[in-house]
Amino acid sequence: MFDVIHSRSGRGLQPDPGGLDGDCHVEESRFHAGVGSLDVLRALRASRQQPRPLALNLQLPALLATAGQPLEAYLAALYREIRLVTCHLGNVPRVEQFHLAGGHLDPDHLQRLMSLLRKRFNFLAHDSGDYSVDIDLPGADWASMGRLRDLGFNHVSIGVSDSGCQGLSACYQDPGPIQSLLDAARTFGYRKVSVDLGYGHAWQTPDSFAQKLCSLVELEPDRLQVFDYALPPRRYAQGPRQAPSSPRDKALMRRLCFERLPQAGYLHIGLGLFVRADDDLAMAQERGSLSRNYQGFTRHGYCDQIGLGLGAVSRFDGLHAQNSPVLEEYLEQLQQGQLATWRGWRCAAGAQVRQQVVERLACDLELDVRAIERRHGLIFQQFFPGAWRGLEAMSRAGLVELREDFISILPAGRLEVDVICQLFEQQAPAPACALDWRDHDSR
Repeated sequence: MFDVIHSRSGRGLQPDPGGLDGDCHVEESRFHAGVGSLDVLRALRASRQQPRPLALNLQLPALLATAGQPLEAYLAALYREIRLVTCHLGNVPRVEQFHLAGGHLDPDHLQRLMSLLRKRFNFLAHDSGDYSVDIDLPGADWASMGRLRDLGFNHVSIGVSDSGCQGLSACYQDPGPIQSLLDAARTFGYRKVSVDLGYGHAWQTPDSFAQKLCSLVELEPDRLQVFDYALPPRRYAQGPRQAPSSPRDKALMRRLCFERLPQAGYLHIGLGLFVRADDDLAMAQERGSLSRNYQGFTRHGYCDQIGLGLGAVSRFDGLHAQNSPVLEEYLEQLQQGQLATWRGWRCAAGAQVRQQVVERLACDLELDVRAIERRHGLIFQQFFPGAWRGLEAMSRAGLVELREDFISILPAGRLEVDVICQLFEQQAPAPACALDWRDHDSR
């Protein structure tokens, strides 16, 4: 009885040519064509001079899931990109985080891809890196779970597309296949199993959703990512549009998640991500070392991020760059011996302040205002006048604790972390949706 959707261990910031994931709209608006492949090459060489560990993200477009010439051409270009990137990195530092996302390859192609990656990059031995992969139902079974584990993956995200849904009864999935994959993951020694949970379709009701939520909790996945179907994960953004449920029903379903999941022993890390109390992300949040990158919440925010494949995003210090999302352009640039960089942006001083404030609020659910002022030489309330007015309104509504030297998101405000963070991206006064909290308790 599930409409469970593909997960990425936390709603990320991945720019997408056809739509953005949740809180990433501001990030996407900064990308422009003034950043190209030469900028990325310089960043790679700078990374080589002062080597930092790497976080790799590799994109396999779903449109290439079937065998044929487009798949072969894409893989040839992808192999060329891997060689070109590692050529400029020189003595490649260790890969602490790796995520394989998107479409699926047959065992031979996947073996060849992983062999090249391990030859060109320094993957960690003894299962000490965080190496994750997305799988979907149908199509995954015990055999495929075993092969992926043999290739070094130790985190798995299980997704079930609902694109063929034609009414209430068709949208409920038998929990047996999901249970089978969870059993396989535990048998083969995966460290984490994650599942996404969507709400807000017209065929859902608060009662039916409560039943589904209860059944999913009984399967005991390690992580659950709750999301609104109006903001689906990137891979499903181009799927058929479904009619939404009423705003009232959607709010009730969302609130059910924030009530029932903590009762079942899950902690809300932020932005709809729920984890077990002993999860490494929960422990990183408690220590103040949790970060976010373009893949979501992570313990590896200090890493240089390298995106490989169609539409993938890289980040080196203040430089953000995205590969072309158009297959023909991606193939052509790499055939000419160039990186397939399409657009990007450089983080200016003011943007760095906003980025740090947003990340710490999203990850720690609190902010040391004086530390920000000392580090950047500013007066916080003058630098963020609109955000401060929004925070004052939220403080009166009991959503945040607000002092001149400290901001803390209270339990009642944790449903609105994304809205609170968006206050700091506003140069004008805070938006109405962030200021009008009179009906908040009725939601």
